[in-house]
Amino acid sequence: MPKRIFKNIELREGYTSIVSPENSELRYIEFGRIYLPEREGEYEGKTGGREAVLTIFGGRCSIQVRTPTRKAVYKSIGWRRDVFSGKPTMVYLPPGSEYTVKAESAVEIGVSMAPSGSASPPVLVKPEEASENIVGAWNWRRRVYTSVGENVEAERLLVGETFNPPGNWSSYPPHKHDSRGPAEVPLEEVYFFKVKPAYGFGLQRVYTSPDDESPFDEIFLIENDDLVVIPRGYHPVVAAPGYQLYYLWVLAGEERRYGAWSDDPRHRWVKDGEAIIKEALHG
Repeated sequence: MPKRIFKNIELREGYTSIVSPENSELRYIEFGRIYLPEREGEYEGKTGGREAVLTIFGGRCSIQVRTPTRKAVYKSIGWRRDVFSGKPTMVYLPPGSEYTVKAESAVEIGVSMAPSGSASPPVLVKPEEASENIVGAWNWRRRVYTSVGENVEAERLLVGETFNPPGNWSSYPPHKHDSRGPAEVPLEEVYFFKVKPAYGFGLQRVYTSPDDESPFDEIFLIENDDLVVIPRGYHPVVAAPGYQLYYLWVLAGEERRYGAWSDDPRHRWVKDGEAIIKEALHG
């Protein structure tokens, strides 16, 4: 059975690769972390034939970017202590970029990558520039930030963050984006999780449609710093009562279109009731 959850990921100084097409079912997405534990620590990286999105989970740093046609310097970026302390700061890097991260405090950064031929410039997406949406109702209400969407001319990557209050569900009603249709395009995805307090947990179910050629149905125990690979299928998530649950979501495929998914028809009725619940709660 293919490995779809990566657990106990040690936070090591420098860059740590976590998942890629070499160790998973993914075709496009690579994900890893940069960690610089002290002020003035430094990391140098290259995107090669990939575009990348750097997500500052916590801490402050400066990032210098060099492409074949331009240079950019983003000084003293990162405005939150951890992912639960504010909106994200992200940096989009086109293929052929060389970049240097210089820590101004201990800093942790997620690195999302996908093959690309984009000629777009580097882009700093500040916290106030992230699109913010409150999605769902009642105990499937959650907050979603989209930082790298239509505002950035990437070729494949779509990147954002979701926050589940204690006991709440997200990616609900369950949706998938693994086939082509009027409202759906194939997109693979990874979720990288944080939990507050860090000893808490959540659960994720990843399952395919009954007519899938290679069906599977798996439930994962989600703990702090775990990563789940979603090559296809529905993928709802729930936070345990008493614990906040965060995940960075990264999407990539042949066609780049956020929202191009379809809900599990067995549970689609839940969405129909959201307007009724919201009206009952707020008048």
